[in-house]
Amino acid sequence: MKNKILYILLFFSSISFAQKSIAEVLKKYNKESITYITAKDASKQQNVVILDAREFSEHKTSRLKNAIYVGYNDFNLKKTIKKLKNKQQPVIVYCSIGIRSEDIAEKLKKAGYTNIYNLYGGIFEWKNNNLPVYNSEEKETDSIHTFNKAWSKWLKKGIKIYD
Repeated sequence: MKNKILYILLFFSSISFAQKSIAEVLKKYNKESITYITAKDASKQQNVVILDAREFSEHKTSRLKNAIYVGYNDFNLKKTIKKLKNKQQPVIVYCSIGIRSEDIAEKLKKAGYTNIYNLYGGIFEWKNNNLPVYNSEEKETDSIHTFNKAWSKWLKKGIKIYD
């Protein structure tokens, strides 16, 4: 239910996003209960698990290297935990800009994971910082799934793809 409400809020408030920066949107919709990590800092991490908290069509189009799809609407904590053996291992969760990823990271935190980060600005800031993004064939791509047209304004580099 919470997922549906979030999508409805995001859809109807997309008009108000027109005047806001990523920072303002994150401040408005996030509790900041999960530590942010910047794209540049995240790209330097080793031995980190990267979780993609977007929908499958988004993940199929573009993703961070070795990202594990966990989804948002169909997120399953039990299945995800099976992929995360060590509760102290660094885990970075991302989505388009960092709203959905905070929700998923909070669930992991409640499950006892202690080293969870939310990628600030999500895959958009990753690409905006000239960091590589990959398609479903694990080939580097400039095509980034932007969720929808309203959200695509924050992707400054790359080819905007939305359904």
